[in-house]
Amino acid sequence: QVRVAESGGGSVRPGGSLTLSCDISGYIDSFHTMAWYRQAPGKQREMVASIRNEITINYADSVKGRFTISRGSANIFYLKMNNLKPEDTAAYYCKVAGRMAGQNLDEFDSWGQGTQVTDSS
Repeated sequence: QVRVAESGGGSVRPGGSLTLSCDISGYIDSFHTMAWYRQAPGKQREMVASIRNEITINYADSVKGRFTISRGSANIFYLKMNNLKPEDTAAYYCKVAGRMAGQNLDEFDSWGQGTQVTDSS
């Protein structure tokens, strides 16, 4: 089973910076998607940034120019957040999808438990 865990959340002043990490465990052949989502209380979960097919990067319009998604080692990727705003306050989740290692290359789609980011004066 593929498991993921987010870390790096916290409280920061508007205009501040924070970097989130997503640690991945399991036996994986390849990734279709590495992505960050966020969900504020009472609101739907939304995609923030993603890497698809290990090369194509996309950002939500609300974070473009401020957030950067990047791949680290094989078992970790990051979300660097700059110029944080109050509307960025949410629980942030990492998601990975791809194929499991093994003869049948079974598909997987795994979510982390979330890490809280709070932006306030």
